[in-house]
Amino acid sequence: MLESPDAVLVYIPLMKGLGMSWEDIKRTPKMELEVLLQAMHEYDELHSMDGYDDKDINEMAKNKPSIRMHYARYLEKGLSSTI
Repeated sequence: MLESPDAVLVYIPLMKGLGMSWEDIKRTPKMELEVLLQAMHEYDELHSMDGYDDKDINEMAKNKPSIRMHYARYLEKGLSSTI
């Protein structure tokens, strides 16, 4: 893990993203917490650009060209997860 405290990288995202309480987190083994965090990150990435189409991406990329690369990864992951 990075040098940041677990509270920033694990506990707060689980509390905010999954609605876990501090008691839930304390009862759950650390390995399970890390897997839940990875799954939450994967879910967020798979749905990060839901609702956008190519026209929207082209418009947004005028101001932020990196959007195209992010959208390409989104499409690649979305297509590979349906196979």
